Amino acid sequence: MDSFDAIILGIIQGFTEFLPVSSSGHLELGKAILGDKSVPEDSLLFTVVLHFATAISTIVVFRKDIWIITRSLLKFNWNEETEFTVKIIVSMIPAGIIGLLFETQLESFFGGNIAFVGTMLLITALLLWLADRSKITEKKVSYSNAFIIGIAQAIAMLPGISRSGATISTSVLLGNDKSKAARFSFLMVIPLIFGKIIKDLLGGELFIETIDITSLTLGFIAAFISGLIACTWMIKLVRQSKLTYFSIYCIIVGLIAIFISL
Repeated sequence: MDSFDAIILGIIQGFTEFLPVSSSGHLELGKAILGDKSVPEDSLLFTVVLHFATAISTIVVFRKDIWIITRSLLKFNWNEETEFTVKIIVSMIPAGIIGLLFETQLESFFGGNIAFVGTMLLITALLLWLADRSKITEKKVSYSNAFIIGIAQAIAMLPGISRSGATISTSVLLGNDKSKAARFSFLMVIPLIFGKIIKDLLGGELFIETIDITSLTLGFIAAFISGLIACTWMIKLVRQSKLTYFSIYCIIVGLIAIFISL
């Protein structure tokens, strides 16, 4: 993978991580279009690095929220923010279990199976369409909701299922406030991404000689900058109930992907 391809894929990751169109699915499509021949393990490494970049951009956008949560935890006060933290932990359980037990099977999906990605994009489109037609409420995410949203996040490990789309849509369909749903969706992924990075570091999986450090760095920077823009934009779009536009986009891209694979 050359530097130009890495930058393009980084931009794709940064925007699609937060916009509900599946970052992993678009990365697989992007790699196929650019002619990336990476084996699944190497391809997954590049994907993990780009996800790490967008996790950092999430921290920057939600730095005030994270500081308030951290301060509450350090003071050992049981309040709304510490309760929110516990719900985040609850939401991590499904994805943590799936990631540990089925890591090899998940990696096999990141090998350019365009027809599969297209099919999953159609499922994402359906979720977004349903979410945009939900009633406006002020309900907060409950513990049971957090676990169900966590299941949606686990399913979104598949390329083509949008993580933000699946988690926000699930939360909204459960009757939660759209702004709270977006905030919960973006913050809940941070521990999982850092957990994945730590796991791979301890296992030595990130030190693969075939990976170009320059390409990884450029991809990281591109994903971080575009992630900052997309995260801020997505929060406004969820509040304004404009997910249907992304539903239409996912249908178009999904059908094109399926057609190309035939």
